[in-house]
Amino acid sequence: MNQAVSGAAENQTQPEVLSEVVNGVGLLTLNRPRQINALSQGMVASLNDALKAWTRDPALKAVVLRGAGEKGFCAGGDVRAVRQSVLDGTPMHKDFFIDEYRLDYRIHRYSRDFGKPVAVLMDGITMGGGMGLAQGADLRVLTERAKLAMPETGIGFIPDVGASHFMSRMQAGLALYLGLTGLPIGAADALLAGFGDVVTESASLAGLEERLAAIDWSAAGASLRGRVHALRAAAAPKPVRVSAGDASLLAVLPAVLAHFDPAHDLQRILENLERESDARYAEWAHSTLKTLAGKSPLMMAVTRELLLRGRRMDLADCFHMEFAVVQHSFAHGDFLEGVRALLVDKDHAPAWRAQSAAQVQAAQVEAFFTSTAAAWPIQDPPA
Repeated sequence: MNQAVSGAAENQTQPEVLSEVVNGVGLLTLNRPRQINALSQGMVASLNDALKAWTRDPALKAVVLRGAGEKGFCAGGDVRAVRQSVLDGTPMHKDFFIDEYRLDYRIHRYSRDFGKPVAVLMDGITMGGGMGLAQGADLRVLTERAKLAMPETGIGFIPDVGASHFMSRMQAGLALYLGLTGLPIGAADALLAGFGDVVTESASLAGLEERLAAIDWSAAGASLRGRVHALRAAAAPKPVRVSAGDASLLAVLPAVLAHFDPAHDLQRILENLERESDARYAEWAHSTLKTLAGKSPLMMAVTRELLLRGRRMDLADCFHMEFAVVQHSFAHGDFLEGVRALLVDKDHAPAWRAQSAAQVQAAQVEAFFTSTAAAWPIQDPPA
């Protein structure tokens, strides 16, 4: 991580998002290091404003997003504030997701609509809302310190921010496994899952501004491929020899795909894990069961349905679906209780609406996918 950025970020009088232009590159730094750059509503607004302004700047060639501090790029969103908004009856809990989804969608479409590629530096923790920012980028840079996850089921929520779309790029069983367990993965496993494009040394991220300043855009050309190549040389100057073939998940992948078969409902997944008798996978199955046991059965069932439906939808429809599910989750899901138990009171004893997968009814799950009266979050094309 850039030490200059890290040190400056400790000054809490600075903006939560630092914005500058270096040689035609819009450089955005998430600047809440003590919160591992978790997204506040103000941060989302600042990022949206910068990206919208740069669409009208013909001198702007590309965008880079990074996080301040040593811990990571972005740990997610400010779910405590969202929960409090629901309890207080303020509009923030709807407005936040509308603005966040528009931001994520804009990043997905930025190079297509405006010819300006986006690179994201995933050094350290990148989870939840951080994944929403990163997975729409044209260049997703990992480091050996990368720790990626969609951990929302742990707080009685769903993997959102476009996860129903970007997790559809991998095999369905692997998507269900990562989405239901929320387990963090490192760089090699992230490559296997399709969450990154290149791995570089964390220490090499220092001096980014100097390398951006040295880019010869005339040599890079006007093509998207040429601009991405120029960004890659600046953002990942010391590639690490890590590939998907080094992924630890490969050792259990046959079991993952068998147990998390999309034809299996949640109860069957749990039953099959409990019956695992193959010595090669018994320890993994036991550990996976233990992980799932602490999560909301209802929201795991909703997550399973969300990830499977997303495989048949385009990007905008995935965001529309997620927005509806999120709004229903505030009234009929386990989000409020999950955040209370895990992050507010920290008693780690959530009282979930359903105590077991057997208690979850199909009609309960289906109800999360009905349309809501709230405004849709996506504008196409993004303004």
